[in-house]
Amino acid sequence: MKDAQPNAIFLKDYQAPNYWIEKTDLVFDLHEDHAMVSASLSIRLNDDVEGLPDLVLSGIDLELKSISIDGHPLSDADYTELRDQLCVKVERQPFCLEITNRIKPRENTSLEGLYLSNGMFCTQCEAEGFRKITYYLDRPDVMSVFTTTIIADKHRYPILLSNGNDVARGEAGQGRHWVKWEDPFKKPSYLFALVAGDLQLKEDLFTTMSGRDISLRIYTEAYNIDKCDHAMRSLKKSMKWDEDVYGREYDLDLFMIVAVDHFNMGAMENKGLNIFNSSCVLTSPKTATDSCYQRVEGVVGHEYFHNWSGNRVTCRDWFQLSLKEGFTVFRDSEFSADMNSRGVKRIQDVSMLRTAQFDEDSGPMAHAVRPESFIEIANFYTLTIYEKGAEVVRMIHSILGDDLFRKGSDLYFERHDGQAVTCEDFVRAMEDASGKDLTQFRLWYSQAGTPVLDVSDAFDEAAGEYTLTIKQSCPPTPGQHVKKPFHIPVRIGLLDNEGLPVTLNAQGSDEVTLDIRRSEETYTFTGLSAKPLPSLLRGFSAPVRLNYPYSTTDLIFLMQHDTDSFNRWDATQRLAMAEINSVIEALGNHQHPTINPALISAWGEVLADQSLDQAVKAEMLNLPSEASIAEQRQSINPDLIHRARKQVKRAIAKTHQMAFLALWKKLSVKKPYKPEATDIAERALKNTCLGYLVTLDNLQYLELASDQYRQSGNMTDQLAGLVAVVNAERHEQALIDTLLDDFLATYRGDANVMDQWFSVQANSPTLGTLAHVLSLMEHEQFDASSPNKVRALVGAFTRNMVQFHKTDGSGYQFLAELVIEFDRKNPQLAARLIQPLTRWKKYEENYQAPMKKALTSIKALPDLSTDVFEVVTKSLSTH
Repeated sequence: MKDAQPNAIFLKDYQAPNYWIEKTDLVFDLHEDHAMVSASLSIRLNDDVEGLPDLVLSGIDLELKSISIDGHPLSDADYTELRDQLCVKVERQPFCLEITNRIKPRENTSLEGLYLSNGMFCTQCEAEGFRKITYYLDRPDVMSVFTTTIIADKHRYPILLSNGNDVARGEAGQGRHWVKWEDPFKKPSYLFALVAGDLQLKEDLFTTMSGRDISLRIYTEAYNIDKCDHAMRSLKKSMKWDEDVYGREYDLDLFMIVAVDHFNMGAMENKGLNIFNSSCVLTSPKTATDSCYQRVEGVVGHEYFHNWSGNRVTCRDWFQLSLKEGFTVFRDSEFSADMNSRGVKRIQDVSMLRTAQFDEDSGPMAHAVRPESFIEIANFYTLTIYEKGAEVVRMIHSILGDDLFRKGSDLYFERHDGQAVTCEDFVRAMEDASGKDLTQFRLWYSQAGTPVLDVSDAFDEAAGEYTLTIKQSCPPTPGQHVKKPFHIPVRIGLLDNEGLPVTLNAQGSDEVTLDIRRSEETYTFTGLSAKPLPSLLRGFSAPVRLNYPYSTTDLIFLMQHDTDSFNRWDATQRLAMAEINSVIEALGNHQHPTINPALISAWGEVLADQSLDQAVKAEMLNLPSEASIAEQRQSINPDLIHRARKQVKRAIAKTHQMAFLALWKKLSVKKPYKPEATDIAERALKNTCLGYLVTLDNLQYLELASDQYRQSGNMTDQLAGLVAVVNAERHEQALIDTLLDDFLATYRGDANVMDQWFSVQANSPTLGTLAHVLSLMEHEQFDASSPNKVRALVGAFTRNMVQFHKTDGSGYQFLAELVIEFDRKNPQLAARLIQPLTRWKKYEENYQAPMKKALTSIKALPDLSTDVFEVVTKSLSTH
């Protein structure tokens, strides 16, 4: 730790800065071993501040070379350099502060600020990276107009990019050149961007709804330029969608994307110059799976949508991070739903939310969508901020409806354009535009945890009345032991005995939204001749846990008849989860479990249902993941979870193997690859069938998977074939080695595809041993400086229920040692790697001790980063 005890920062202590920076003029002189940064800052006093307090600027790892005010050099008595700060005495205002400092991008392994990626200069300034570039008021509420001049060797760095418009360029002598950029829009420093490298570009044009032509450019290394077409199409779709749905037109004449290999995040929405992890840009049928194509489309949309929900209107402070991220995740989710299968998109989003975010909500790092405090802001780029934040916006949309929500977003953008604002400002705009009272709803921003809805019902046959009683509660979370009732919109429908929807109101609707506001609410529906079956929380209308005593018969009935695709899928998940938990209990008691025939029969009905959308069918056939099972259990035994899920899957496969085989063959028709919804659905369903077949100890199905690997014309099917062989019940090591060697020989030149190669092995229950992972870390294709490679190998290993969770604690100690190593180089990455250990208290006792020991060994290290210190300390806390 840099201090004996890092101090927490609290929302309640927010104060506006003493000074504003009206204009920022930057000059970067880039060299191989260093960069000189000259900053000219036009500064004025905040009108609400009395006197002339010292100007306190943030700065990390900066070598100050000169400092002056209005052209007059300052003496040593005029300023003080502290750790991570520069304090300047102010005698008049406004004034221009001129600073020149030296930095070393090549040595910057944190990937924050200005650093090198594959020989290319690039930046990442969110959240607090700009202070690693120059001394500055590095906070989101300080918005300034930027000009940036970049000087560099013309041969090594022919492309010099920054925010805004390219306004001038020229030669600098000695083989060097310069380019000047002007961004006419005020922005905080976290949105600053710079790129210098030897890049090629893919260029296109988009004509806005007002008739303006926007130049679109995607930059990457020459060998990847043919993989940018899908990203460009996605960008144009995003721009058109944002105009159609939100009326938002792009504001500059140029929009640029740059793909880099070394990046801590997925992408960054810097104004006019988005910097992307290459995995979120580059695609081709032979190197990218369907999920990669969809991820690229979603991430490109997300970062573009930030131009308004994040850039033109930004967050006042980092506690308001979900103001931009939650809103934008909601926007990109709706965009992806419109571009593909809306039902499947919702299923996938909720599956991830309930598996990972619910787990976060019930762990030591639980926090509200707008947290009250933090030690290190980088630790709060979480699923709660992003995904739960998006669900909060979705609930507002549900409460207001399409038209009023659009009216509210229009007011929000118009009222706060060019401002740094709060979550409260967003909600207030929605209230003012709609006339709806969202006072109680605001608790979603301030209260942590996942609410629980306990639902019971009764039917009065004589009166023809059906009554639903809904009780809400929320478990304690760190620092919040008692919760007030939330405002929860719950969409429901009722099904009669034949599976037909019941009319619920005078308007003839068969679906209504119940606004749950109190700890207990009761609703009565009249005019019924028999007790209906409730279809609850349709479309997952709120991020809550739902308890209702559905029987196996009820769940099968919903699977067959519910008109809501999400609830049809959810019924399969509930049915499978109950059966897997039953098997876990039997195995834990050393009993021989039997699989409920009703479950197996239900899967057969899904397989045979010709009316089902193929994409939804694939999702319905998939069993809950091991992570999802673990999240819902009170006490986790990884070995039992793995064995139980495997037994249930094999039982389904054994009974329906001919149906799975017939469907696989039907869908195995060779045709040109298209990343379109229909084709994606067919491949998903086909590979789901293959995944079931290889659970059987049958050489025929192993050969089927091997043939698919060798003969497929796209990465989706090839990778599915490889995964099936590696994880098949019939373990043929010679075949596995042959296919892995072939994959390596074919794709060793593609960094993103090799990530898949590492992950397939590290995540395998049999292949992914610690010894094998350690050997892969020595492989010439592995690069420990690349977050993508570390996530692909180590991240996949930590998700390996069988191998990572060996009770000898070897996997945990390996991770602890790696976290300690990375903490010195890239604290953000280290803090993210440690997450699998943070839930140690939820595991059975024989797993807890070695997990806690690993965490304790990390905490004992002197000079821990604040990133890792905060996570470890909260994880080991007894509260």
